[in-house]
Amino acid sequence: MEISENLLCLFSAEVDSRDDSYRIEVPAHELTVGDVEAGNVYRVALLESGESSPRETAEQSAKRADQGPPIAEGDRRTVDIEDIGKQGDGIARVERGYVIIVPETEIGDRVTIEIRNVQENLAFGEVIEHVEPTLHE
Repeated sequence: MEISENLLCLFSAEVDSRDDSYRIEVPAHELTVGDVEAGNVYRVALLESGESSPRETAEQSAKRADQGPPIAEGDRRTVDIEDIGKQGDGIARVERGYVIIVPETEIGDRVTIEIRNVQENLAFGEVIEHVEPTLHE
């Protein structure tokens, strides 16, 4: 999947049905001040996450949401860089689609990283070593 370099945020949310329309709330912590303005039009993509089924109860959904990030500071992981963010940093995804930003990497890099900063919706990793030759060489 190609991700536009205009991507402002990436997160998971439930779709609510209200009257004859659907609504998705964007949590304030997903955006930084100035990224969006009321009244402007933005493109939205809906991707099936595969994380919840139609039979999942509200209690199950809340429990899954309360699990928090699937990683912790100091963890080491080998990840594949799938995309490049708007700042030029590599993007890797782990369990539940959780995003890890990895500076100084490119699409196709397979790297071992150490997690340096964990936030609710993303983390930052530092390259420890390149595991395989990159695709751009």
